[in-house]
Amino acid sequence: MLPQLEDADALAAKSRTIWEHPDREVFDVLRFKDGRVFERCVAPHRIGSTIVGLVASFRDISQSAHAQQALELHRILFEKAQEVAHVGSWVAELDGSDRLGWSAETHRIFGVLPGQFDGTAETFFSLVHDDDRAVVRAASLAAVEGRAAYDVEHRIVRRDGSERWVHERADVLRGDQGEPIRMVGAVQDITDRRHLEDQLRHSQKMEAVGRLAGGIAHDLNNALTAIAGYAELALGQVPDEHPVREDLDEIRRAAERASSVTRHMLEFSRKRVLEPRVFSLNEIVMAVARMLSRLLGSDIEVGTRLQPALPPILGDPGHVEQAIINLALNARDAMPNGGRLDLATRFDIVDETSARTHVPMTPGRYVVLSVTDTGHGMSREIQNRVFEPFFTTKDVGKGTGLGLSMVYGTLKQIGGFVFVDSEVGRGSEFSLYFPPVPAHALPAALAIAEGKRGGTETLLVVEDEAAVRTLVASALGKAGYRVLIASSAEEALKIADGHAADIDLLLTDAMMPGQSGIDLARALISRRPDLPVVLMSGYTEETLPLENVEERFSLLHKPFTPRELRQRIREVLDR
Repeated sequence: MLPQLEDADALAAKSRTIWEHPDREVFDVLRFKDGRVFERCVAPHRIGSTIVGLVASFRDISQSAHAQQALELHRILFEKAQEVAHVGSWVAELDGSDRLGWSAETHRIFGVLPGQFDGTAETFFSLVHDDDRAVVRAASLAAVEGRAAYDVEHRIVRRDGSERWVHERADVLRGDQGEPIRMVGAVQDITDRRHLEDQLRHSQKMEAVGRLAGGIAHDLNNALTAIAGYAELALGQVPDEHPVREDLDEIRRAAERASSVTRHMLEFSRKRVLEPRVFSLNEIVMAVARMLSRLLGSDIEVGTRLQPALPPILGDPGHVEQAIINLALNARDAMPNGGRLDLATRFDIVDETSARTHVPMTPGRYVVLSVTDTGHGMSREIQNRVFEPFFTTKDVGKGTGLGLSMVYGTLKQIGGFVFVDSEVGRGSEFSLYFPPVPAHALPAALAIAEGKRGGTETLLVVEDEAAVRTLVASALGKAGYRVLIASSAEEALKIADGHAADIDLLLTDAMMPGQSGIDLARALISRRPDLPVVLMSGYTEETLPLENVEERFSLLHKPFTPRELRQRIREVLDR
C-alpha cells in the first residue's frame, strides 16, 4: 500500500511510532496518489489491562475531502478577487446578537486586523465618519424595515486617522413571515474615484467661473475704453497749469487700475491676448530669482535648482514672469517669520496613469516649474478654491484674490496646467506644467509698427456701445480722418452702399447684437476684397469665430487709448 500513498515515508515513520507506543490512539488521514482519501483510526486492543494488539479502521472520505478542497479553493479565489477589485463582503446577523462578520478585504479596506475587530455592528459604526454616521444608521434601519434598499456612499476613519470613501450595498434575507434574519452586503473602496470626481467638478467649476469672469471683463472694457479715452482726449485740450488737469489725470489712472483687474480676469478665463514667443524657462527663472531676493526681503532665502538643456516653451515671457512673482508673493505672505522659497525646473513625461490623477491634465511631455515654500500650508478646502478669482484668505484691503487665478489662466491659455500640493504646517508646492515647443517648430516673430498717428483716409466705424462709438469717432476725427459712423451692421451696410469706393478701412466691434462685426466684415470684403479690417473686442482670436478669414483682419483689444487706436489704424493702412 505504501507505494500508492502521496507521502509514504511519513506514513511509515508514523506507523513505527504507533508500534512503539501501542497504548496511544491515533487519528490521521491517508492520501493516495490516485486522489482517494481515507480516514484512519488506530486504537489499542486490550484484554483486561493487557494490550494484545492494535485495531485499525479505515473510512473512505474521498468525496467529502474533494468537496472540502474545492470549497477551500473557491474561498481563496473569492478572497483574491475581492482583493483585486477592492470589494469586501460582510454579513450582519439580525437576531439581536449584533454580530458582524467581515471578509479579509473588508478588514483591509477599514484598516482593521482580524484580531482587532470584535465582530459587532457598533464597532463598524464607530469607524464611520462622524458627519456620515447618522446617514449610515438611517440607511441600515430603512433596509431592515423594508422601506429602502441599502445603497450608501460614506466616509470611514481608519485607526491610523486616514479617511477613505466607501460604497456599500446590501440585501436583507428574511424568514417565512418576512422577519429579517441577516443582512448580506458588499463594500468597495471608492476613494480614488471620489478624488477624480472632485477634481473634475473643480475643473468644471473653474471653467464656468472663467466664462463668467470673461463676460464681466468684456462688458467692463467697453466702459473703461470710454473713460480712459475721454480722459486722454480732455488732457490733450487742457493746459498743463489748469487745475482740472490733476482731476483728469486721476480719472485716467483709475481707469488704468481698473483695466489691470479686467486683464487678470481675462487671463483667468483664457481670453486675454498673449504676445507669444519661444523662450527658455530657465532664463526666466534665473532673472526672476535675482529680483525676488530683493522683493521678498532678507528673512526669506531664495534657492534655484534648474535642470540644464530643457526644451524651449512658447508663451508670453511677461506673463510667466508675473506668474512666478505672484506665487512668490503668495509664499511670502505664508512665511511671516521668514523661511525658504525654492524654484526648480525639470523635464517630465506624464503617462496616462499620472494624468488620470490630475484631471484635466493630458498625457505628454512637459517642462515643469516647481515653486516650493516652507510656509504654514493650506487645508484641502483652501486648495480646492485657491485658483478662483477674488478668493483670498487675507484681510480686507490686503489682497484682490486675483494673483493665483492669473497663474491658472496663464497656464491654461498656453495649454499647460498648474497644481498645488500642501498640508497645514508643511508648506506648499505649486507645480506649473508647460508644453515644450516641438523641435521642428520655429519661433514666430512679432513686429509692431509705430506708423504715423493720423491721416486723411475715410474710415467706417461700427460700434453698438454709444460711449465707445463717440470716443472712437472723436479720436479719429481729430487725427484728420474722415469718419463714417454706424451703430449696427445693418446701418453700416447701408452706408457702404453709398460710399463703396470711398471707404479705406472698416473698424468694427467684433461681437454686436444681430449681425456680428465679423459677418459684416465678410460681407464688405465680398464687395471689396482689398478692404482692410480692424476688429475691436475684449476677447481674443481664441474665443471669436475667425475661421477662414484673411490675414488683414487685425484685432484691437479693449480697453485701448486714443493713441493706441490711432497707431493701430495707421499700421493697418500702411501695410
